[in-house]
Amino acid sequence: MENYKVYPVFDIHVVKAQGAYVWDDHGTKYLDMYGGHAVISIGHSHPKYVSNITKQVQEIGFYSNSIKIPIQDELAHELGELSGLTDYNLFLCNSGAEANENALKLASFETGRKKILGFKKGFHGRTSLAVAVTDNPKIQSPANPTDHIDLFELNDLEGVSEALKSKDYAAVIIEGIQGIGGIYKPTNEFLIALEQLCKETGTMLILDEIQSGYGRSGKFFAFQYAGIQPDLVSVAKGMGNGFPIGGVLIAPRFEASYGQLGTTFGGNHLACAAGLAVLDVIKEEGLIHNAAEMGEYIKSELAEVSAIKEIRGKGLLLGLEFDYPVKDIRSRLLTEFKIFTGAATSPNVLRLLPPMGIGKQEVDAFVKALKEILS
Repeated sequence: MENYKVYPVFDIHVVKAQGAYVWDDHGTKYLDMYGGHAVISIGHSHPKYVSNITKQVQEIGFYSNSIKIPIQDELAHELGELSGLTDYNLFLCNSGAEANENALKLASFETGRKKILGFKKGFHGRTSLAVAVTDNPKIQSPANPTDHIDLFELNDLEGVSEALKSKDYAAVIIEGIQGIGGIYKPTNEFLIALEQLCKETGTMLILDEIQSGYGRSGKFFAFQYAGIQPDLVSVAKGMGNGFPIGGVLIAPRFEASYGQLGTTFGGNHLACAAGLAVLDVIKEEGLIHNAAEMGEYIKSELAEVSAIKEIRGKGLLLGLEFDYPVKDIRSRLLTEFKIFTGAATSPNVLRLLPPMGIGKQEVDAFVKALKEILS
């Protein structure tokens, strides 16, 4: 048996990782400016993370949600405190797609409606309902599309307003910052108006913060730049620094009932230990502030590079757009300068999603390499 080959891969075998760097099996050192799809939040192999997981697995790694698991309550409390959403509840699962799937179900349960409003260039996962509201027909099987999904242009307030007046929609789902779509941020004005429209029409507002959350944008959640309060917030990626974990933050208006949602592995002891380590390190090392500061530093260092058409994003969730595909730039950064970067749906966008603890030394190395390539 062989692996089912659905990923194009670089011919690199990474065997060690520390902080913002990884090493291959030949001992070559690489700077990680991509963080494994924004998953590595507090840095590779952080000692607090390693210690938490090691200690936990020596005691108990897993038991089902049929017993009390106090570490889940501890994680929920710490997440509420650090994010500012202290009165929300937390449902734990295993991935971003699963988080969105459950958020959409909760919205439909709450409203009794089935239609969902999403946005073009949006990405919400690969499971059934999450992929149906994702703007990418290439990853939808014939069984996925449904007639109760409507997609609008980002920031199209007039179109969204007219649609929601029907009161047919269970939810609006929107990314705090569109990641895979090319690092597009809804304006603060749009989010504020959208929150109000949802309240007026009894529609649940779901903020997908799977990539933009957990401090990466320079605030705990990207939607907090607009000062709004969503009904549901989905999280994953940086939540576990590489350990599979996801969750839905649920506003107090929702009333739980037994059997309403469920998961086998969600909220297991190991996942929660990883999640607590992430929150502790974010707080103790001031990583949200660092993400904001380093994001502005990258922007300032690249502001005068004429080949870059536009720099989008907040904090350490950045997209550099060019007038041409970035495939060769990414390839040269990797092969000549040993720097990992990311791509987007648009072939002209270079994505930067490094660990949130990177410093000026790492940024300077990337900027120097990019400038050399572009010159």
